[in-house]
Amino acid sequence: MSETPSATPLANIRNFSIIAHIDHGKSTLADRLIQKTGGLSDREMSEQVLDNMDIERERGITIKAQTVRLSYTASDGETYQLNLMDTPGHVDFAYEVSRSLAACEGALLVVDAAQGVEAQTLANVYQSIEHDHEIVPVLNKVDLPAADPDRVKAEIEDIVGLPAQGDWQDGGAVLTSAKTGLGTEEVLEAIVRRIPPPTGDAEAPLKAMLVDSWYDPYLGVVILVRVMQGRLKKGLSIKFMQAGTQHLVDRVGCFGPKRTELPELKAGEIGFITAQIKEVAETAVGDTITTVKNPTDAPLPGFKEVQPVVFCGLFPVDANDFDKLKESLGKLRLNDASFQWETESSAALGFGFRCGFLGLLHLEIIQERLSREYDLDLITTAPSVVYKVHMTDGTLRELHNPADMPEPVKVANMEEPWIKAVIYVPDDYLGPILKLCQDRRGIQQNLTYVGGRAQVTYELPLNEVVFDFYDRLKSISRGYASFDYEQIGYREGNLVKMNILVNGEPVDALSMVVHRSQAEARGRQLCERLKDLIPRHLFKIPIQAAIGGKVIARETISAMRKDVTAKCYGGDITRKKKLLEKQKAGKARMRQYGNVDIPQEAFIAALRMGEE
Repeated sequence: MSETPSATPLANIRNFSIIAHIDHGKSTLADRLIQKTGGLSDREMSEQVLDNMDIERERGITIKAQTVRLSYTASDGETYQLNLMDTPGHVDFAYEVSRSLAACEGALLVVDAAQGVEAQTLANVYQSIEHDHEIVPVLNKVDLPAADPDRVKAEIEDIVGLPAQGDWQDGGAVLTSAKTGLGTEEVLEAIVRRIPPPTGDAEAPLKAMLVDSWYDPYLGVVILVRVMQGRLKKGLSIKFMQAGTQHLVDRVGCFGPKRTELPELKAGEIGFITAQIKEVAETAVGDTITTVKNPTDAPLPGFKEVQPVVFCGLFPVDANDFDKLKESLGKLRLNDASFQWETESSAALGFGFRCGFLGLLHLEIIQERLSREYDLDLITTAPSVVYKVHMTDGTLRELHNPADMPEPVKVANMEEPWIKAVIYVPDDYLGPILKLCQDRRGIQQNLTYVGGRAQVTYELPLNEVVFDFYDRLKSISRGYASFDYEQIGYREGNLVKMNILVNGEPVDALSMVVHRSQAEARGRQLCERLKDLIPRHLFKIPIQAAIGGKVIARETISAMRKDVTAKCYGGDITRKKKLLEKQKAGKARMRQYGNVDIPQEAFIAALRMGEE
């Protein structure tokens, strides 16, 4: 444990977050700030200090919010306490980002000087503006040959509406290279000069925001908090206002970035507490913490329950791994309360779990962690969203799994979730992207140009986006398009359940809910794929896509005929005919009762239809 720092006056505290698009150098800039202020020695430094998962470092993304307290002596001779909040940048974690931003008074907007403003940058910057933040634009990677700071400054002014021209001391953008450390001093000075100090009365009743939480095997749940008013100290009996639970604080401290214990956290400060809590699910992000004895009058605004929006089934390739998968999911749930799972069984895939995720990136991360950290080989069913099914008897059902769809005669109508998507793309690729959105039942809302790039706003059904939209978008734009979305509610749609039948038997793992207008194309595509994947048998195998009792697409795998006459080297023709008649009778019997063996690879490939 490090030594306890002395108390800092409120006027010398700065709470800020770094917002940026994926791979614009957010974590690298955080590294330079830590290094410059002496948070870690050169020996202790590693790349992307705050991204402690391998997957975060490899992909250049931040999954969990991290905080670090830095001490900086500015050019005016004053020592400042800087609380840096490293937030996730992806849309799947938008609610966590909103709570992290609510805990700050300002933000550094990091933009790649070569790539310019991207869609996620825009989404998070607008959230920051809604929280009334002071935003400092930072142009990173200015040392690259492709860097064009003047163009990107103009983009920031045109798209975001923030002043970026001129010198950083006069309110312009700070030019840096996080990799080389160029401009780090100017960034720190801009934080101190331009971001306002927090407000809050340390003597008022305690009111603190639960920003994030994670599980530590030695301490239990560690809770990241921003104290709005009052004081938090060891031995205090606290209450979570939304959850209604009470706990005793047994540790208070901050990260510098090493864990440091403190006597107390007071109004305006960010730090952590532990209270012998065993489950992360008990600590909802955005909850308000107050004392049991002298509670505050009202909780902080903006709290909401995080609900999964994308569901899929996870099945072990080897049935013997079921218990191992169950244990692994339990461990992941310890650190991620937004991830939900329950057991389910499938006639085709055996026993597995139905899991709920915040979005596609969240699904991908969980999948990858299961295969890497727990060495599991998994089959993932096609992702689906939550539909609202209005029954003819007046009841409303939520449908998470297409296999649970009620009989069509009992369904009055169905609603599906819609999103508002913002896509940034260079002019050259605009045509194919507009066609992609139209094909996915998109409704164009807006199209504007900034320099050589177009900003397209579309309303799209989420069902069409989870299938393979992101992969298609990246491939037709050669990786240049950036995409961000927000949910805008439910709308009625002409939706049907499409079943895949192999040899007349429905395969539940391949059933999906589709829009009637696209059912035929989707069904034909899946039947063609399965025809190539299922090995030939000694009898003909029909593969059909059906809606209710109506077949909308069909492919047939021809029979693999055994040459039964091979052993006849001569003699009368009746010998051969006798053998052929015997085979014919046997084949008829097989067609009637024959079961089709579908290999695991066929399922995996069919379920990954959209990925190629």
